Amino acid sequence: MTARPIDGKATAARLRGEIARAVAQAPAAPGLAVVLVGEDPASAVYVRNKGAATREVGMRSIEHKLPATATQDELLALVARLNGDPEVDGILVQLPLPRQIDAQAVIAAIDPAKDVDGFHVVNAGRLATGAEALVPCTPRGCMILLREAGATLSGAEAVVLGRSNIVGKPIAQLLLQADCTVTIAHSRTRDLPGVCRRADILVAAVGRAEMVRGDWIKPGAIVIDVGINRVPTPDGKGRLVGDVAYAEAAAVAGAITPVPGGVGPMTIACLLENTLTAARRRRGWK
Repeated sequence: MTARPIDGKATAARLRGEIARAVAQAPAAPGLAVVLVGEDPASAVYVRNKGAATREVGMRSIEHKLPATATQDELLALVARLNGDPEVDGILVQLPLPRQIDAQAVIAAIDPAKDVDGFHVVNAGRLATGAEALVPCTPRGCMILLREAGATLSGAEAVVLGRSNIVGKPIAQLLLQADCTVTIAHSRTRDLPGVCRRADILVAAVGRAEMVRGDWIKPGAIVIDVGINRVPTPDGKGRLVGDVAYAEAAAVAGAITPVPGGVGPMTIACLLENTLTAARRRRGWK
């Protein structure tokens, strides 16, 4: 068996196209404010990419950059201004933040109606109880890719490897809402390979390079690899791999997301989707 690759790039491109068409018909252009604190190179690249994608679909990109020495009070004051700005529909504070700033306090200060990352406890609680919520972008993207792969979700046994608030817990909630039987596994799980082998759907989001081996995969399973890890290569440049040993898993699975080109492109596309959703709800658009 050779698994079908699940093309996140193509799916994300289609979603961005749908968003662009919806924005073109909207009464006004939604505004996404992205805040970068410090000069972390990876964060700077993410912010630049988010800004370009936002403008590409016709939304307004509002970028704020604070120095690495910024205080928590300064950042909270900026968040408060963005909360009160009627032209801002979504607020995203790029993580990680410098050591002197409590990330949870900053997330808690964002208006839940503008929390396009879906990290605020209000949105987490709404998701857990099945209420209307802004859903974290990566889990939302995973669900779109599962449907793109033709997964039969109702009644499927799903295993989520990882229990973070950003991916593991919210994707488990979304799978439950889709009528899957869900197990959340982690580093302390007994017989972790055996638990993973039960899964019709395996979501790997643990942050360890190629931890999931081919013999952990149930034949024909759908594998969603959220991990992105850089491993060394002889030329010193390194290469990106997921949490799943791709070649081994692809020989067993029915469908699998590659790294890169799988879940990653969906995250920014779903951020734009959340911004449009937030604008519609806040402004009363249909």
